[in-house]
Amino acid sequence: MEFLRHLVVLVHLVGFALLFGAWAVEAIGGRRNVTRLMNWGLAVAAVAGLALAAPWGVSHELNYIKIGVKLVILLVIGALLGIGSARQRKRGSVPAGVFWSIGALTLANAAIAVLWT
Repeated sequence: MEFLRHLVVLVHLVGFALLFGAWAVEAIGGRRNVTRLMNWGLAVAAVAGLALAAPWGVSHELNYIKIGVKLVILLVIGALLGIGSARQRKRGSVPAGVFWSIGALTLANAAIAVLWT
């Protein structure tokens, strides 16, 4: 059971890497676009994160406050991706505030996962 949990953690990390990596490529390239890869990364990280939040065979108590904070941040990132995609279709690019907020919140979500004990 522990192996399966570690496998889900790996999938969760891959989802984060897809989201943040796609964002970083756009930021470094000087473009402010929301890509399909960002949406896929968010979806993979969300599904794996929800699976990790389930109390399945863990010997320690789950921190539901941390899980709730991470879920709220995830929903805000999803909303920003949606807003960015709509603006991108209408105007050709994503507003700077929306774009940089996506990256900052994604990094903050990873920091919460690692640093909040």
